[in-house]
Parts: sequence; structure tokens; C-alpha cells
Amino acid sequence: MPSARDLGALHAEIRGCTRCADAGFIPRAFPVVEGRSTDRILIVGQAPGEIELTTGRPFSGRAGAELRRWLAEAGIEDPPYRTSITKCFPGKAATGPGDRRPSPPEIALCAPWLERELALMKPRVLVLVGSLAIERLWGKGPLGTIVGRIHREPGRVLIPLPHPSGASRWLNDPANQALLRRGLAHLRRESRRVHA
Repeated sequence: MPSARDLGALHAEIRGCTRCADAGFIPRAFPVVEGRSTDRILIVGQAPGEIELTTGRPFSGRAGAELRRWLAEAGIEDPPYRTSITKCFPGKAATGPGDRRPSPPEIALCAPWLERELALMKPRVLVLVGSLAIERLWGKGPLGTIVGRIHREPGRVLIPLPHPSGASRWLNDPANQALLRRGLAHLRRESRRVHA
């Protein structure tokens, strides 16, 4: 378990990062990350949304409210460590609803931060929220073949979930809702093991 001082120092470094803004991908840097050194569950999303520019806290908007509902369904009332593949709001999508998906160069610029978070925190449960987090830490594949499954690695377990954004229509299908419930059942079981 890391010390609060070590985690605070890493968070200060992350919040001071301007790499994507310096490279011209975003107009301004505002890295967002939050968690405690005692968290054994770590949630990884795609990127902060627009609301996080004002709150400075991950999963603060509508998607965050839905994610908290899912966590409560899995028996987790106090949100654990929350981070993302890229730490800054990427901007709105050029077409359609929702936010722009970060580009591979942006993901590469931000990758060392996530790697350092994982190395420091050593989470026992890693919750991958949305296709970008799943692709980065699980591998590519259709959500329908990944959500509802569990993957054990030395020292940790990976649990993939769909993105809770209202822009996604994936959860409109009852079969996909069943996969989400299966994923949350895995999360409930693994959370109990972590806190036993």
C-alpha cells in the first residue's frame, strides 16, 4: 500500500502535466485524478468530461452518477480510486453526441501517468469502464464478448464494464444489460474479497 505522501506527490505531478496542450491536442491542460492511498479498487475510464473542468473530480457528471449507481449495486457505496486513460477533457466529438475519443498520440503522451498510478497503487481490482479503457488494459474486441467476463492476472483481477454515458446506446439491448449485471456481480464478489 503506498503512502499518502507518495500518492500526493504523484497526483501533483499529474495535475501539473501540460503535454497534450503543448502538443496542440487540447486548448488547455486540466488533468483530473482522485483517490486515496488505501484504495484497493481502481476505476479506469476514457477521459474526463466537460463537467470535470469545473469540479476537478473524475466521473462528476451524468455518467458519474450512473457509475455510482452501478457501484452501489455492486455493494460499493464510497467511490474508490478513479482515473482515466487520458487525464484531460479531449473536447466534444466533431459529429454525434458525446466527447471526442482521445487519439493514439494523446493516449501515448498520457500512458506513463497511468502506468505510474498502477505501479504505485497495485490495485487488487481494476475496473475498466468503456471501450478505450478495455482496449488499453484488456485488449480489443466487441463489448458483447468482453463485458460480463473477468480476467485474473498475478495480484489483480480485471473487470470490464460498458461506459455509463447516455451517449452510448449499447445498454438499450436487454442482453447487454444482462452482461452489465453479470459484470457488477463479479465486482461485488471481488470487492468483498478485497475488504475481507
